Amino acid sequence: MGQKNQVGRVNALKRRGRGCFLWLRLVIVFFLSLILLGAIYESVAEAIDVQLYPPSGQMVNVGGYQLHIHCTGTGSPTVVIDAGWGDWSAKWSWVQPEVAKTTQVCTYDRAGMGYSEARSLPRNAKQFAKELHTLLHQANIPVPYVLVGHSLGGLSVRVFAHDYAAEVAGVVLIESMSPAQFSQSPTDKKPQHTLQPRGFSIPFALARIGLVRLLAEPLGLKPALLPGVQKAFTAFSVTPRSVQAWADEGSGMPESGVQARAVKSFGALPLIVLSRGLDLDSDWQAMQSELLQLSSNRQQLIAEKSGHNLEIDQPEAAIAAIVKMVKQLR
Repeated sequence: MGQKNQVGRVNALKRRGRGCFLWLRLVIVFFLSLILLGAIYESVAEAIDVQLYPPSGQMVNVGGYQLHIHCTGTGSPTVVIDAGWGDWSAKWSWVQPEVAKTTQVCTYDRAGMGYSEARSLPRNAKQFAKELHTLLHQANIPVPYVLVGHSLGGLSVRVFAHDYAAEVAGVVLIESMSPAQFSQSPTDKKPQHTLQPRGFSIPFALARIGLVRLLAEPLGLKPALLPGVQKAFTAFSVTPRSVQAWADEGSGMPESGVQARAVKSFGALPLIVLSRGLDLDSDWQAMQSELLQLSSNRQQLIAEKSGHNLEIDQPEAAIAAIVKMVKQLR
């Protein structure tokens, strides 16, 4: 009798094991099906968005890949706006039309962002400046330039103003990042001379199966823009390409900081530093003040009603600062 009971218990354990294995297989199949459906959903959504929201500007070949640049208005100097981390030309839709009433103004999308095609690593300030310079010349955008850099764009503008100084008439730094935000280690100092394959990230995988698209609002990818522009901004900010570009730019930030730190001075080049008036902390205020040391011909303006995203919170302050620089140069 005892032997029969033991055999019965063994058989029961085997049946339970087979049942657990069956449930595990069902769970795996379920999640794989969700991933497949998500990937199909994302691919279909991207194809629809391409038809609904064509580029507002022109696509320009800059050496085997295309970047998007959008220019409006007429006059000189030409204002060139470099957006912050994770942002692109559409984010400046409140600012660009107003500046265009005074002079020509161009916004563009860094490689992988917005409408621009992806590019290999590295993604850092030096590379951004080089690509922007090539883009402006290939698109026949006349010099001189007033460079406007917001947040991360402030680092690449800083490098551009140094590397192509003869083409730059003035600089406006709007809530610009500072090299002081990043540590300078021996590894950071080693430049990357060769292009590498683009990286891979978990955000890219999540975007590939449509999760970033579904979570666009809580992720802050539905900013307060004009309705048509906001939809286009969201559509092209949630793609795997843009999400990977965001991750690559983030990974390159320490190197961007080192490259920007190497630019010690603009000389007497006119400089306006526009900083936020809300959500202040002493470290950020100090870094904004330090940016003024780049030029002997400088001034600082404060957007009293704005946080970091000044082009959304208080676009009139950005417009005023840019127009002020243009009129100062005329």
